[in-house]
Amino acid sequence: MNNNRTLSADSHIVEPADFWTTHIDKQYYDRAPHAHTDDHGDVVFIVDGKSLGSVGAPSQAGVRFDDASKVTFEGSWAEVRPGCSQPGPRLKDMEADGVAGEVIFPTLGARLYSVIDGDLLSACFKAGNDWLIENFSQQYANIFKPVTLLNVHDLPGAVAELERCVKHGLAGAMIPTYPGEDYPYYDPAYDALWAVAQDLSVPLCFHVAACCAGPGQRSIFTSEWQKPGAAAYSATQDFWVRRSVGSMIFGGTFERFPGLKVAIVEHELSWAPYFLKQMDMHYSELSQTAPYRFKNDVLPSDFFRTHIYTTFQEDKLGLQTLPSIIGTDTLMFGSDYPHAESTWPNSQAFLRDMLTDMSAEDRQKLTHDNVARLFGFR
Repeated sequence: MNNNRTLSADSHIVEPADFWTTHIDKQYYDRAPHAHTDDHGDVVFIVDGKSLGSVGAPSQAGVRFDDASKVTFEGSWAEVRPGCSQPGPRLKDMEADGVAGEVIFPTLGARLYSVIDGDLLSACFKAGNDWLIENFSQQYANIFKPVTLLNVHDLPGAVAELERCVKHGLAGAMIPTYPGEDYPYYDPAYDALWAVAQDLSVPLCFHVAACCAGPGQRSIFTSEWQKPGAAAYSATQDFWVRRSVGSMIFGGTFERFPGLKVAIVEHELSWAPYFLKQMDMHYSELSQTAPYRFKNDVLPSDFFRTHIYTTFQEDKLGLQTLPSIIGTDTLMFGSDYPHAESTWPNSQAFLRDMLTDMSAEDRQKLTHDNVARLFGFR
């Protein structure tokens, strides 16, 4: 493995204080996320009077390797690594981790899905997307590949924003893993979004913890992380991505849009083998629940194999099982820098352990080639 060419399919910024306010439309300025420092020095973002959460754990990469009990949700600006929002210091952190390029996701921005909606959500996403374009896209085109955030409750607006952001160098889009009960991904209304993502050759991404408000949801990183059920919800988030991916597959999305690609990010891999088996069983043996019939005897798992990319971070069990079912062309490493659960600065040690039994060709695919192909690294 060439450590100098490892690419991370899952990395993050931690938004600075002016992330939204420098770009947001004036009419939304007072309701936009503003950084608030409390009496204890902890930084919390407030949006439209609601808590968006702290900069604590999202910026505490490496702490767990010293003492996991020191990871907290609270945090001050002084404790936020400069690389969380500044490309220069970030490049030094990447070098220390043996990572040459990163797909960049937001952190607090993704939490907006569970806190606000409507025009304010769209305005916040546009402001954040502009910040990413200015700071992580234009000058570092082959090192950082930021993704845009889209409000899928406004599909014409989401289509227009995706087109705008890709034109300015963003490499994909993040859409909510759970879009809400009234917005299921099998709805043909999404066809306009699927079509433009296919035409632009950019992936749509389901990232962990990016869900809209609704039944069964916990906004675990905002104001609800201490509420009953938060730990159980956090440990079972693959349920929501299975619902969404299953809705797309059973709804015939990938048959209608054969060039569409979806990335499942930070959900690890071990849940997937059983999910594939269950989809195929329900399609073949319980066809009354799946009336849509695919052409040429294709099975649901075939669409997963050809259209769905998945990231792993430290799921050695998943790497021992999933490649034998779907191969190695759609699996991608992600370090999750700079979050507390990140593999930084020990990503290379994790990779050596997880990939020790794989061929050099497969190691190259999982740590570089698949990420490069999907997100357009050159």
